[in-house]
Amino acid sequence: MPFLGQDWRSPGWRWVKTEDGWKRCEPFSPALEDGNNQLNDISHAVILTGDGEDEEIYSTEDCEFAAKKRKKDHFRDNTDSQCFYREKWIYVHKESTKERHGYCTLGEAFNRLDFSSAIQDIRRFNYVVKLLQLIAKSQLTSLSGVAQKNYFNILDKIVQKVMEDQYNPRLIKDLLQDLSSTLCILIRGVGKSELVGNVNVWICRLETILLWQQQLKNLQMNKQVNNGLTLSDLPLHMLNNILYRFSDGWDIITLGQVTPTLYMLSEDRQLWKKLCQYHFAEKQFCRHLILSEEGHIDWKLMYFTLQKYYPIKEQYGDTLHFCRHCSILFWKDTGHPCTASDPNTCLMPVSPQHFIDLFKF
Repeated sequence: MPFLGQDWRSPGWRWVKTEDGWKRCEPFSPALEDGNNQLNDISHAVILTGDGEDEEIYSTEDCEFAAKKRKKDHFRDNTDSQCFYREKWIYVHKESTKERHGYCTLGEAFNRLDFSSAIQDIRRFNYVVKLLQLIAKSQLTSLSGVAQKNYFNILDKIVQKVMEDQYNPRLIKDLLQDLSSTLCILIRGVGKSELVGNVNVWICRLETILLWQQQLKNLQMNKQVNNGLTLSDLPLHMLNNILYRFSDGWDIITLGQVTPTLYMLSEDRQLWKKLCQYHFAEKQFCRHLILSEEGHIDWKLMYFTLQKYYPIKEQYGDTLHFCRHCSILFWKDTGHPCTASDPNTCLMPVSPQHFIDLFKF
Protein backbone atom coordinates (compact mmCIF):
# COMPACT_ATOMS: atom_id res chain seq x y z
CA MET A 1 0.00 0.00 0.00
CA PRO A 2 1.29 3.52 -0.68
CA PHE A 3 2.39 5.78 2.13
CA LEU A 4 1.04 9.34 1.90
CA GLY A 5 2.60 11.55 4.53
CA GLN A 6 0.85 14.65 5.88
CA ASP A 7 3.95 16.09 7.54
CA TRP A 8 4.69 19.65 6.36
CA ARG A 9 8.38 18.72 6.18
CA SER A 10 7.65 15.90 3.75
CA PRO A 11 8.94 16.42 0.17
CA GLY A 12 5.60 15.10 -1.10
CA TRP A 13 6.89 11.77 -2.46
CA ARG A 14 4.71 8.72 -2.64
CA TRP A 15 6.14 5.30 -1.76
CA VAL A 16 4.76 1.91 -2.77
CA LYS A 17 5.77 -1.51 -1.47
CA THR A 18 6.97 -4.00 -4.11
CA GLU A 19 8.71 -7.37 -4.10
CA ASP A 20 12.08 -5.57 -4.14
CA GLY A 21 11.16 -3.27 -1.23
CA TRP A 22 9.73 0.25 -1.01
CA LYS A 23 10.07 2.32 -4.18
CA ARG A 24 9.42 5.98 -4.74
CA CYS A 25 6.75 6.94 -7.26
CA GLU A 26 6.33 10.11 -9.24
CA PRO A 27 3.80 12.27 -7.42
CA PHE A 28 1.38 12.46 -10.32
CA SER A 29 0.78 10.68 -13.59
CA PRO A 30 -1.76 11.74 -16.24
CA ALA A 31 -4.18 8.93 -15.47
CA LEU A 32 -3.97 9.49 -11.74
CA GLU A 33 -4.23 13.26 -12.12
CA ASP A 34 -7.53 12.92 -13.99
CA GLY A 35 -8.88 10.64 -11.30
CA ASN A 36 -7.81 13.02 -8.57
CA ASN A 37 -9.50 15.96 -10.28
CA GLN A 38 -12.75 14.03 -10.29
CA LEU A 39 -12.33 13.12 -6.65
CA ASN A 40 -11.61 16.73 -5.70
CA ASP A 41 -15.06 17.74 -6.95
CA ILE A 42 -16.64 15.62 -4.25
CA SER A 43 -15.62 18.09 -1.53
CA HIS A 44 -17.91 20.70 -3.09
CA ALA A 45 -20.90 18.40 -3.61
CA VAL A 46 -23.85 17.28 -1.49
CA ILE A 47 -23.50 13.67 -0.29
CA LEU A 48 -26.71 11.63 0.16
CA THR A 49 -27.18 9.03 2.88
CA GLY A 50 -30.07 7.43 4.72
CA ASP A 51 -33.13 5.44 3.75
CA GLY A 52 -34.06 7.46 0.70
CA GLU A 53 -36.31 9.93 2.54
CA ASP A 54 -33.97 12.11 4.53
CA GLU A 55 -30.89 13.84 3.20
CA GLU A 56 -27.88 14.71 5.31
CA ILE A 57 -25.54 17.48 4.18
CA TYR A 58 -21.95 16.95 5.36
CA SER A 59 -19.63 19.73 6.35
CA THR A 60 -16.75 20.80 4.14
CA GLU A 61 -14.24 19.07 6.44
CA ASP A 62 -16.14 15.79 6.17
CA CYS A 63 -16.19 16.11 2.40
CA GLU A 64 -12.44 16.77 2.28
CA PHE A 65 -11.80 13.75 4.49
CA ALA A 66 -13.94 11.56 2.24
CA ALA A 67 -12.15 12.89 -0.85
CA LYS A 68 -8.73 12.11 0.63
CA LYS A 69 -9.89 8.63 1.58
CA ARG A 70 -11.11 7.96 -1.94
CA LYS A 71 -7.89 9.33 -3.39
CA LYS A 72 -5.93 6.78 -1.38
CA ASP A 73 -8.22 3.94 -2.42
CA HIS A 74 -7.96 5.05 -6.04
CA PHE A 75 -4.17 5.12 -5.80
CA ARG A 76 -4.10 1.61 -4.33
CA ASP A 77 -6.36 0.14 -7.00
CA ASN A 78 -4.99 1.98 -10.03
CA THR A 79 -1.71 0.08 -10.27
CA ASP A 80 -1.40 0.68 -14.02
CA SER A 81 -1.01 4.43 -13.49
CA GLN A 82 1.90 4.09 -11.07
CA CYS A 83 5.18 5.38 -12.46
CA PHE A 84 8.22 4.44 -10.41
CA TYR A 85 10.93 6.99 -9.91
CA ARG A 86 14.06 5.07 -10.87
CA GLU A 87 17.35 6.89 -10.35
CA LYS A 88 20.29 4.73 -11.36
CA TRP A 89 22.62 6.35 -8.85
CA ILE A 90 22.96 6.32 -5.08
CA TYR A 91 24.47 8.71 -2.55
CA VAL A 92 27.00 6.80 -0.45
CA HIS A 93 27.00 8.19 3.09
CA LYS A 94 28.64 6.48 6.06
CA GLU A 95 27.29 8.57 8.89
CA SER A 96 23.94 9.92 10.00
CA THR A 97 23.16 13.64 9.71
CA LYS A 98 20.14 15.88 10.22
CA GLU A 99 19.42 15.75 6.50
CA ARG A 100 20.16 12.04 6.01
CA HIS A 101 19.40 9.39 8.61
CA GLY A 102 20.86 5.92 8.55
CA TYR A 103 23.36 4.35 6.20
CA CYS A 104 23.47 3.00 2.67
CA THR A 105 23.18 -0.77 2.42
CA LEU A 106 23.90 -3.36 -0.23
CA GLY A 107 20.18 -4.01 -0.60
CA GLU A 108 19.49 -0.34 -1.25
CA ALA A 109 22.32 -0.22 -3.77
CA PHE A 110 20.90 -3.23 -5.64
CA ASN A 111 17.59 -1.40 -6.00
CA ARG A 112 18.86 2.04 -6.93
CA LEU A 113 21.63 0.90 -9.30
CA ASP A 114 19.25 -1.49 -11.06
CA PHE A 115 21.47 -4.57 -11.29
CA SER A 116 18.51 -6.55 -12.64
CA SER A 117 18.68 -4.47 -15.84
CA ALA A 118 22.49 -4.31 -15.80
CA ILE A 119 22.82 -8.07 -16.36
CA GLN A 120 20.96 -7.67 -19.66
CA ASP A 121 23.83 -5.47 -20.90
CA ILE A 122 26.69 -7.64 -22.15
CA ARG A 123 29.19 -4.96 -21.09
CA ARG A 124 28.07 -5.16 -17.46
CA PHE A 125 27.22 -8.85 -17.15
CA ASN A 126 30.68 -10.02 -16.03
CA TYR A 127 30.93 -7.09 -13.61
CA VAL A 128 27.69 -7.96 -11.82
CA VAL A 129 28.51 -11.68 -11.68
CA LYS A 130 31.93 -10.95 -10.18
CA LEU A 131 30.29 -8.67 -7.61
CA LEU A 132 27.84 -11.40 -6.57
CA GLN A 133 30.72 -13.87 -6.36
CA LEU A 134 32.67 -11.65 -3.97
CA ILE A 135 29.58 -11.21 -1.81
CA ALA A 136 29.11 -14.99 -1.73
CA LYS A 137 32.68 -15.44 -0.50
CA SER A 138 32.88 -12.78 2.19
CA GLN A 139 29.76 -10.66 2.70
CA LEU A 140 26.91 -13.17 2.76
CA THR A 141 26.51 -12.98 6.55
CA SER A 142 26.20 -9.18 6.46
CA LEU A 143 23.22 -9.11 4.07
CA SER A 144 19.92 -7.90 5.49
CA GLY A 145 16.64 -9.62 4.68
CA VAL A 146 15.91 -7.22 1.80
CA ALA A 147 19.47 -7.57 0.48
CA GLN A 148 19.13 -11.36 0.56
CA LYS A 149 15.96 -11.22 -1.49
CA ASN A 150 17.49 -8.82 -4.01
CA TYR A 151 20.63 -10.94 -4.23
CA PHE A 152 18.77 -14.14 -5.09
CA ASN A 153 16.34 -12.36 -7.43
CA ILE A 154 19.29 -11.07 -9.45
CA LEU A 155 20.98 -14.47 -9.28
CA ASP A 156 17.84 -16.15 -10.61
CA LYS A 157 17.72 -13.72 -13.55
CA ILE A 158 21.39 -14.40 -14.31
CA VAL A 159 20.81 -18.16 -14.40
CA GLN A 160 17.78 -17.76 -16.66
CA LYS A 161 19.79 -15.52 -19.01
CA VAL A 162 22.59 -18.08 -19.25
CA MET A 163 20.09 -20.88 -19.90
CA GLU A 164 18.40 -18.87 -22.67
CA ASP A 165 21.38 -17.13 -24.29
CA GLN A 166 24.07 -19.68 -23.32
CA TYR A 167 26.36 -16.76 -22.53
CA ASN A 168 29.45 -17.51 -20.42
CA PRO A 169 28.11 -20.49 -18.40
CA ARG A 170 31.55 -21.10 -16.85
CA LEU A 171 31.38 -17.78 -15.02
CA ILE A 172 28.01 -18.49 -13.38
CA LYS A 173 29.11 -22.07 -12.55
CA ASP A 174 32.02 -20.66 -10.55
CA LEU A 175 29.66 -18.26 -8.77
CA LEU A 176 27.21 -21.01 -7.80
CA GLN A 177 30.05 -23.24 -6.63
CA ASP A 178 31.42 -20.56 -4.31
CA LEU A 179 27.93 -19.72 -3.05
CA SER A 180 26.99 -23.34 -2.33
CA SER A 181 30.31 -23.97 -0.54
CA THR A 182 29.79 -20.92 1.68
CA LEU A 183 26.20 -21.87 2.50
CA CYS A 184 27.14 -25.46 3.36
CA ILE A 185 29.63 -24.17 5.92
CA LEU A 186 27.31 -21.54 7.39
CA ILE A 187 24.22 -23.73 7.82
CA ARG A 188 26.02 -26.91 8.83
CA GLY A 189 25.06 -26.42 12.48
CA VAL A 190 21.26 -26.14 12.73
CA GLY A 191 20.33 -23.28 15.02
CA LYS A 192 23.84 -21.82 14.90
CA SER A 193 23.63 -20.14 11.53
CA GLU A 194 25.39 -16.79 11.21
CA LEU A 195 23.04 -15.81 8.40
CA VAL A 196 20.18 -13.36 8.82
CA GLY A 197 16.87 -15.23 8.66
CA ASN A 198 15.50 -18.68 9.39
CA VAL A 199 17.90 -21.54 8.71
CA ASN A 200 15.15 -23.45 6.86
CA VAL A 201 14.88 -20.59 4.36
CA TRP A 202 18.58 -20.86 3.62
CA ILE A 203 18.31 -24.64 3.24
CA CYS A 204 15.62 -24.08 0.59
CA ARG A 205 17.89 -21.55 -1.12
CA LEU A 206 20.73 -24.06 -1.08
CA GLU A 207 18.46 -26.63 -2.73
CA THR A 208 17.61 -24.07 -5.40
CA ILE A 209 21.32 -23.45 -6.01
CA LEU A 210 21.94 -27.19 -6.40
CA LEU A 211 19.06 -27.33 -8.90
CA TRP A 212 20.59 -24.46 -10.88
CA GLN A 213 23.93 -26.25 -10.91
CA GLN A 214 22.31 -29.37 -12.30
CA GLN A 215 20.53 -27.37 -15.00
CA LEU A 216 23.79 -25.71 -16.06
CA LYS A 217 25.54 -29.08 -16.02
CA ASN A 218 22.94 -30.45 -18.45
CA LEU A 219 23.06 -27.34 -20.63
CA GLN A 220 23.50 -28.21 -24.29
CA MET A 221 24.94 -25.62 -26.62
CA ASN A 222 22.81 -25.04 -29.69
CA LYS A 223 24.65 -25.75 -32.90
CA GLN A 224 24.64 -22.69 -35.12
CA VAL A 225 23.43 -23.43 -38.63
CA ASN A 226 25.06 -20.89 -40.90
CA ASN A 227 26.20 -21.29 -44.47
CA GLY A 228 28.17 -18.06 -44.44
CA LEU A 229 31.68 -17.23 -43.26
CA THR A 230 32.74 -19.04 -40.07
CA LEU A 231 35.59 -18.58 -37.62
CA SER A 232 37.58 -21.37 -39.27
CA ASP A 233 37.51 -19.51 -42.60
CA LEU A 234 39.46 -16.56 -41.25
CA PRO A 235 43.19 -16.29 -42.07
CA LEU A 236 45.72 -17.35 -39.45
CA HIS A 237 46.88 -13.84 -38.59
CA MET A 238 43.30 -12.79 -37.81
CA LEU A 239 42.72 -15.85 -35.62
CA ASN A 240 45.96 -15.10 -33.83
CA ASN A 241 44.88 -11.49 -33.22
CA ILE A 242 41.61 -12.74 -31.71
CA LEU A 243 43.48 -14.98 -29.27
CA TYR A 244 45.73 -12.09 -28.24
CA ARG A 245 42.64 -10.07 -27.31
CA PHE A 246 41.65 -12.53 -24.57
CA SER A 247 42.54 -11.70 -20.98
CA ASP A 248 41.45 -15.03 -19.46
CA GLY A 249 43.53 -18.17 -19.94
CA TRP A 250 40.49 -20.45 -19.73
CA ASP A 251 38.90 -18.63 -22.66
CA ILE A 252 42.01 -19.32 -24.74
CA ILE A 253 41.92 -23.01 -23.85
CA THR A 254 38.21 -23.25 -24.64
CA LEU A 255 38.63 -21.61 -28.04
CA GLY A 256 41.58 -23.89 -28.76
CA GLN A 257 39.27 -26.90 -28.50
CA VAL A 258 37.18 -25.79 -31.48
CA THR A 259 39.53 -26.75 -34.33
CA PRO A 260 43.06 -28.19 -34.66
CA THR A 261 44.24 -24.87 -36.11
CA LEU A 262 42.99 -22.91 -33.11
CA TYR A 263 44.56 -25.47 -30.79
CA MET A 264 47.93 -24.95 -32.45
CA LEU A 265 47.61 -21.16 -32.07
CA SER A 266 46.43 -21.44 -28.45
CA GLU A 267 49.60 -23.35 -27.49
CA ASP A 268 51.91 -20.58 -28.68
CA ARG A 269 54.49 -19.73 -25.98
CA GLN A 270 54.54 -16.06 -26.94
CA LEU A 271 50.77 -15.82 -26.42
CA TRP A 272 51.00 -17.12 -22.85
CA LYS A 273 54.04 -14.96 -22.15
CA LYS A 274 52.10 -11.82 -23.11
CA LEU A 275 49.21 -12.96 -20.92
CA CYS A 276 51.53 -13.45 -17.93
CA GLN A 277 53.15 -10.06 -18.46
CA TYR A 278 49.72 -8.42 -18.62
CA HIS A 279 48.50 -9.85 -15.30
CA PHE A 280 51.64 -10.24 -13.20
CA ALA A 281 54.83 -8.38 -12.33
CA GLU A 282 58.37 -9.54 -13.15
CA LYS A 283 59.17 -10.12 -9.47
CA GLN A 284 56.34 -12.60 -9.28
CA PHE A 285 57.81 -14.56 -12.20
CA CYS A 286 61.07 -15.06 -10.35
CA ARG A 287 59.37 -16.51 -7.29
CA HIS A 288 57.49 -19.15 -9.27
CA LEU A 289 59.70 -19.90 -12.25
CA ILE A 290 58.69 -23.11 -14.06
CA LEU A 291 60.83 -24.68 -16.79
CA SER A 292 59.79 -27.21 -19.43
CA GLU A 293 61.70 -30.38 -20.32
CA GLU A 294 63.49 -28.48 -23.06
CA GLY A 295 64.73 -25.91 -20.55
CA HIS A 296 62.37 -23.14 -21.70
CA ILE A 297 59.97 -21.25 -19.44
CA ASP A 298 56.55 -22.90 -19.49
CA TRP A 299 54.48 -19.71 -19.70
CA LYS A 300 51.15 -21.53 -19.85
CA LEU A 301 51.80 -23.40 -16.62
CA MET A 302 53.28 -20.22 -15.16
CA TYR A 303 50.01 -18.38 -15.76
CA PHE A 304 47.84 -20.88 -13.90
CA THR A 305 50.42 -21.19 -11.10
CA LEU A 306 50.68 -17.44 -10.56
CA GLN A 307 46.89 -17.19 -10.68
CA LYS A 308 46.74 -19.24 -7.46
CA TYR A 309 48.98 -16.83 -5.58
CA TYR A 310 48.20 -13.41 -7.04
CA PRO A 311 45.01 -11.73 -8.28
CA ILE A 312 44.73 -11.16 -12.00
CA LYS A 313 43.82 -7.83 -13.55
CA GLU A 314 40.09 -7.30 -13.87
CA GLN A 315 38.80 -6.19 -17.25
CA TYR A 316 35.17 -5.18 -17.81
CA GLY A 317 33.30 -3.57 -20.66
CA ASP A 318 31.57 -1.17 -18.26
CA THR A 319 31.85 -0.49 -14.54
CA LEU A 320 30.24 1.65 -11.88
CA HIS A 321 31.82 5.04 -11.22
CA PHE A 322 32.18 7.04 -8.04
CA CYS A 323 32.13 10.83 -7.91
CA ARG A 324 34.54 12.07 -5.23
CA HIS A 325 32.89 15.49 -5.23
CA CYS A 326 29.28 14.33 -4.73
CA SER A 327 29.94 10.94 -3.07
CA ILE A 328 27.55 9.38 -5.61
CA LEU A 329 27.86 5.90 -7.12
CA PHE A 330 26.39 5.52 -10.62
CA TRP A 331 26.64 3.96 -14.06
CA LYS A 332 28.62 6.30 -16.26
CA ASP A 333 26.22 6.33 -19.21
CA THR A 334 23.25 7.29 -16.98
CA GLY A 335 25.09 10.15 -15.27
CA HIS A 336 24.28 11.82 -11.94
CA PRO A 337 23.38 15.33 -10.71
CA CYS A 338 26.95 16.54 -10.18
CA THR A 339 27.63 20.04 -8.80
CA ALA A 340 31.33 20.12 -9.66
CA SER A 341 32.60 22.61 -12.24
CA ASP A 342 34.36 19.81 -14.14
CA PRO A 343 32.66 16.50 -13.27
CA ASN A 344 35.03 14.34 -15.34
CA THR A 345 37.95 15.16 -13.04
CA CYS A 346 36.04 13.78 -10.04
CA LEU A 347 35.15 10.38 -11.47
CA MET A 348 36.88 7.13 -10.63
CA PRO A 349 35.96 3.60 -11.82
CA VAL A 350 34.83 1.22 -9.09
CA SER A 351 35.92 -2.40 -9.15
CA PRO A 352 33.66 -5.09 -7.62
CA GLN A 353 35.88 -5.29 -4.55
CA HIS A 354 35.88 -1.50 -4.17
CA PHE A 355 32.08 -1.54 -4.42
CA ILE A 356 31.85 -3.92 -1.45
CA ASP A 357 34.36 -1.84 0.52
CA LEU A 358 32.15 1.23 0.10
CA PHE A 359 29.38 -0.47 2.09
CA LYS A 360 31.52 -1.82 4.92
CA PHE A 361 30.87 0.04 8.15
